[in-house]
Parts: sequence; C-alpha cells; structure tokens
Amino acid sequence: MYNSHKLFPFPYWSNTQMYNMYPYPFWINSQMYNMYPYHFAVNSQMYKSSLNIPFTRLKDYGPDPFVVNIDDATEKNNTFRTALWTGNNLQVTVMSIDVGDDIGLEVHPTGDQFIRIEEGQGIVKMGDSEDNLNFQRKIYDDYAIMIPAGKWHNIINTGNKPLKLYAIYAPPEHPRNTVHKTKADAESAEHN
Repeated sequence: MYNSHKLFPFPYWSNTQMYNMYPYPFWINSQMYNMYPYHFAVNSQMYKSSLNIPFTRLKDYGPDPFVVNIDDATEKNNTFRTALWTGNNLQVTVMSIDVGDDIGLEVHPTGDQFIRIEEGQGIVKMGDSEDNLNFQRKIYDDYAIMIPAGKWHNIINTGNKPLKLYAIYAPPEHPRNTVHKTKADAESAEHN
C-alpha cells in the first residue's frame, strides 16, 4: 500500500511521521539508533570490538610496518618497560609503574618525548635541573604529557593500581628489543 498524498511513491511505513519522514526503513532513521544512516550495529561497541586486530605478543616490531590497538597493548603490559616499536627516528614503549613507584628522575638531552596515560593516576614533575622541578601536574586516564628535550622529569604513581602508559621517543631512547621487567632492571641497564 502506498501513501498517495506524498510526493514520492515509497511504501506507507517509510513515510510516516513516526519514522521521521525519511524515505528509508524505520530502523535506519529512528532516534533509538542515533540517527545514523546505517544499521545500529555499525555504531555498537560489540561491532567495534569485532573489528579490532587480535592482541599481539608484546615485543619490538620495528622497523617493519606495524598496526596495534595501543590501548589494549598498554593495558595488558605488566613490565616496567617494553619497546613495542623501534624505528630509525621514533620509538614506542609501553610501561607499567607499580603503586607508589615512579619512572625515575631522568632527562633526554637530544629528544622530545610524548607520554599518554591509559590507566591509573599520578603526578608529573618537570624542570630545568634535577633539583628544580617547578612544573607539576596531576595526571589521569587519557592525559597526554609532552616533554621537551633537555627537561628533567619524573612521573609518580599516586593511585591504588599500576599506572599504565605508553611513551613515544623521538629519536629512539632505548636499544631495540628492550624489555625491563622491573624498575631495578631498567636502572641496571642504564648503568651498564
């Protein structure tokens, strides 16, 4: 049955006000499905998770082309530091800082650093010298930190669970295939 008073000869059910007066089936345009012109599954969490690339083993995949769900890799990492990708000009590491612990006061004289917090909370401190960390901010899930070359810095876990983050160094800071299971391992490697 067609709706004779409409300009276009669409079926009656596609032209009613109940379905937003669009010439499409009701399930495409209803507010219940966010008014997107696709079936509701396109925007559902279930559908998005089915598109994710399966989690890969944490290791250094550089310098080959590589794609990873960085949130997933960061949250599943339980080592103090693991290099996930090392190229000629960039390095990505994932880190897990224990409750009450920190990264350790450090400076990278020739390279900038980007850090993103995926899980947990803490404090970042930065400054021009190791005894003058005059920049201090609280950090939480989804916060990003930009550290200029030559700035002393430290990140301290002030939460009640491990602080999960990933760091991008440009240029690379650690040797390819770096894995430091604990902070003590990292400190030992830096002194050798």
